[in-house]
Amino acid sequence: MVSFFNVTAGASGLFGVLLSIVYTTYTGYQRQDIEKGLFSFNALLLGIGFGTFYHVNTAFFIWLFVACLLCIFITINLWAWFSKHNLPFLSLPFIITFWLLLSAANSIFHMGLQQNSSAILNELNDAQNMHNPGIFGLSAAIHFPGYIDLFFKSLSAVFFQNSAIAGLLISIGILLWSRIAFSVLVLSFAAVLLFNGFTNIYPEGLSHYHLGSNFMLTAMAIGSFFLIASWRSYVWSVLAVLFTFLLINAFTRLIGLYDLPVLSLPFCAITIGLLTLFKTQQGTGKTRLTPLQYYSPEKNLYQYLNGKQRLFDLQYFDIKLPFMGSWLVSQGYNGNITHKDEWGQALDFVITDDDHRTYRLPGTVPDYYYCYNKPVLACGDGVVAELIDHVEDNPIGIINTNENWGNTIVIKHTDGLYSKVSHLKKGSIKVTIGTFVKQGDVIAMCGNSGRSPEPHLHFQLQATPYIGSKTLAYPFSYYTNQQTLKNFSIPQEGELVSPVIVNSNLKKAFDLQPGYVAGVITSNGNEDTFEVHTDAFKQTYLYSKNTGAIAYFINNGTSLYFTGFYGDEGSLLYHFYLAAYKILFKDDSNTEDAYPLPSTGFNAGAWLQDLAAPFYRYTKFHYQSSNIQSGINTTISSTQRKQLFGTEKQIMQATITVEPGGIQGFTVNYKGKKVQAKWTAGNTY
Repeated sequence: MVSFFNVTAGASGLFGVLLSIVYTTYTGYQRQDIEKGLFSFNALLLGIGFGTFYHVNTAFFIWLFVACLLCIFITINLWAWFSKHNLPFLSLPFIITFWLLLSAANSIFHMGLQQNSSAILNELNDAQNMHNPGIFGLSAAIHFPGYIDLFFKSLSAVFFQNSAIAGLLISIGILLWSRIAFSVLVLSFAAVLLFNGFTNIYPEGLSHYHLGSNFMLTAMAIGSFFLIASWRSYVWSVLAVLFTFLLINAFTRLIGLYDLPVLSLPFCAITIGLLTLFKTQQGTGKTRLTPLQYYSPEKNLYQYLNGKQRLFDLQYFDIKLPFMGSWLVSQGYNGNITHKDEWGQALDFVITDDDHRTYRLPGTVPDYYYCYNKPVLACGDGVVAELIDHVEDNPIGIINTNENWGNTIVIKHTDGLYSKVSHLKKGSIKVTIGTFVKQGDVIAMCGNSGRSPEPHLHFQLQATPYIGSKTLAYPFSYYTNQQTLKNFSIPQEGELVSPVIVNSNLKKAFDLQPGYVAGVITSNGNEDTFEVHTDAFKQTYLYSKNTGAIAYFINNGTSLYFTGFYGDEGSLLYHFYLAAYKILFKDDSNTEDAYPLPSTGFNAGAWLQDLAAPFYRYTKFHYQSSNIQSGINTTISSTQRKQLFGTEKQIMQATITVEPGGIQGFTVNYKGKKVQAKWTAGNTY
């Protein structure tokens, strides 16, 4: 809208956008990329710049079309190259195209373009503040006090304006979009003024254009958009300001030799350079690149924190306990017997009775020990990489130090992750090297071979396939510790652990495979259809046919939990998302989880939390559910509680009814509104 403060510039920018949409749609580019403005943003900038700097005549229309089309071609080429390195190309296509345009228009050959008188163009060639009221009518003549006026005009200059009113509207738009981004803009603005006042680099004042398009945009990109917002990202935004001073001066000298303006080249160079630096540091530092771009600094932050807290299925390979029933951890990580130093991250398991003995009397031979000859299972899908199956079982109390690990199986689960089970019974191994095994397959029997004075099962994860490799700390995805559910945890010495016993009806009811379709109708006649799809990244989601809302989820065979919702929060799908946020497929069980903080809508309290969120989160949303059995049917009762400075308030209560035939319906009371819906499913797979 602000681009139409100059009607010619606004119309030219609109033409560039429309041309890019038509071209990329016709040539078959991905719709989601087109809708995100990936191919049109630079054409918009070029059109606005073209309409700002050139007088309208016949040549204007010809070269506007040519320049915009060239900008689209350059955008696509740079996108193809930068996407290979997972880096943004920012405004580089606009810069390159505009340089070519200026060079051609100012050459000795006549193109018919007549340049306007423009305060912004003068600034670009000067890098000093031009106190010119501008050519945009009344809007350019309106001023605000002191630095506020400078702040607004600097933002307007991003779109080649010289108007405080335009800058005010842009500021309001940024504030509505993101409180975090707006705070970084204010911080960078202050940092630029303080540093310039201290160094006196620009004694006559700062260029509106460079202040907005280079200093402030660079800080916002680094401090809030491409990095997860935190105090570290704010520090980097200030450092980016200092780099920008250097690059503006250097590029002004170098590019000025060719009579070309710097434009937003410092913004591009610093942002791309820092992102490349951060990519090399991932895993070693605490500054985090945005892993999945939601195009909102708040949502980027809240989803990242929520995912870090709960999305372990995306971080770890699914490893389950390698046995059936309840076993005791007789020696845990860094135990005081044999789990030492680089081989310390290992677990020993035995079976005990009510008297905490590992054997029935007299316990003189391996057969008297409860765990002896019990099945050993594959802890995860994989391929057998190594094994030993020739070592005799030891008499009780005797150890074999020559063949320390005894009979052993090593399974490769993925690159850099192997599991090893040792002290197996001779002749019990049921696999060979190269055999593919699925999680839960019986691969051997527990024995007493190797360095084992009594029967037990040794288990470890490691990074290499060799027997005797150093150990690797790694969690089991799900198990129970005396009826307490543990997820992505490591059992401690002395704990009695067992695999989760899955309720087959619950597992089947929530087996939402791609192609699954469910009809949902409320008690007052509202209807919707839920469909299950997968995206280009093989992530599964529920799709609301009526509203277009989607809810991503993960089903790991032990539980189903949602990872994100996008769309209408008044939809039936959103209410189901709230109610079924995490479902554990276990009888008479309880589970807890955490919702991400909301990042939409105007709410003064929420906006204050947004501003504070990079440093401190005092608002939390908790989820709790209970599975209540009634014969073969299950009622899942769930609640959402809002925690604010330690005080809690329930804001959602829901029930989901599950029978052997599947989900029957759900009822949700959310913020005083009740939704009761019946569920009818028909599988199409």
